[in-house]
Amino acid sequence: MDSTSPPRTIAMLVGGGPAPGLNGVINSVTLSARARGWRVLGVPKGFSQLMVGDVSGVRELTEADVAGIETKGGSVLFTARANPTKKQEDLDAVVSALTKLEVTDLVTLGGDDTASSAVKVAAAAGGNMRAVHVPKTIDNDLPLPLEAPTFGYETAKYWGAELLKNLLADAKTTSRWYLVTAMGRSAGHLSVAMAIGSGSHLVSIQEEYPPGAITVSDVADLVEAAILKRMAAGEGWGLAVLAEGLLDQMPEEEMAQYVTEFDEHGHPRLSEIDLGRVVRDVVAARFKERGVKMAFITKIIGYELRCADPIAFDVQYTRTLGYGAVEFLAHGSGNALMSLQDGKLVPIPFAELEDPATGKVRVRKVDVEGGTWQAALALQSRLAPGDLEGSALDALAAVSKEDPSALAARFSRLIG
Repeated sequence: MDSTSPPRTIAMLVGGGPAPGLNGVINSVTLSARARGWRVLGVPKGFSQLMVGDVSGVRELTEADVAGIETKGGSVLFTARANPTKKQEDLDAVVSALTKLEVTDLVTLGGDDTASSAVKVAAAAGGNMRAVHVPKTIDNDLPLPLEAPTFGYETAKYWGAELLKNLLADAKTTSRWYLVTAMGRSAGHLSVAMAIGSGSHLVSIQEEYPPGAITVSDVADLVEAAILKRMAAGEGWGLAVLAEGLLDQMPEEEMAQYVTEFDEHGHPRLSEIDLGRVVRDVVAARFKERGVKMAFITKIIGYELRCADPIAFDVQYTRTLGYGAVEFLAHGSGNALMSLQDGKLVPIPFAELEDPATGKVRVRKVDVEGGTWQAALALQSRLAPGDLEGSALDALAAVSKEDPSALAARFSRLIG
């Protein structure tokens, strides 16, 4: 930095839902920037206060402010889902507030919506402000190269699998089925990782189905078939993981029966819907008609994971990304997302991440042709072709109390 040039001023904020590792980025950005003689301003609660011109909560961060926070969950800057791009007056207010604070660089921590907002704020500033985005989401749905995870995902899947292991032990001990709804609005990465990492018996994700091609009854069929398969094997207990995004793949008229609220970015509030309970009611009714009593427990897992203390992977990852964000601002042109590829810090221009159809950051889906999902399919208690033939079909029919041919006809479409 030229000794005669004024110090740069970074404004840093967090958008969207929490994820393990937020404090690691905040720690690293602050330490790296202050080592360069820059000011670092912590903006609380995302864009929400800036949108109304309120800068009273903004404070300069020092080394003492961020000491030791890197291993802690949550965010010392809090977070909010406020969307500054829906109304021009909100966007103008954000730019005006940041200009008033003499901000030269904007560092945002968040998912796809926060990244899109950062792009538009920087553009609205007319070249007077550069932005760099550090991608976080426990959903792992940002399109990072080389399958690099978004920060927070590794911690979330670890603790998620640990929780499911406890539920599996309870299911076996008490002879019941757990139907767990896992977070993942746009992609089923977390559901798959939690289920396979814990040894759960079934996982269903939105990527299995084309948009509008699945109903609650279809999900109930999948769960019912898995229960019957395990019953035929002498096991009357189990655990199924259902990605919350399954609701988003249902026809609009069906989803409308369950989803009535939307967030500031227009996304349905799927995490507030207990999909497992909806499916349980259908499956339980079917077993009741057979005269078979089944015990079900439903749970939503996601909020327990978002503010967990990060595992060592995410502590190292987030502090590296935070350092990289400051280095990029020091030597680059700004307006990019920071990534770690093959051990190298690589900024990805925002334009390369956009979906031309939506103008938003592309979503990384689970590759249903890929090895991870194919392995997941093989390790579940799903029906296989041989299950609807011969003695295997007879065993299923016996526990289901149905005619073998009728049972085969009903479940044949579940076999890929």
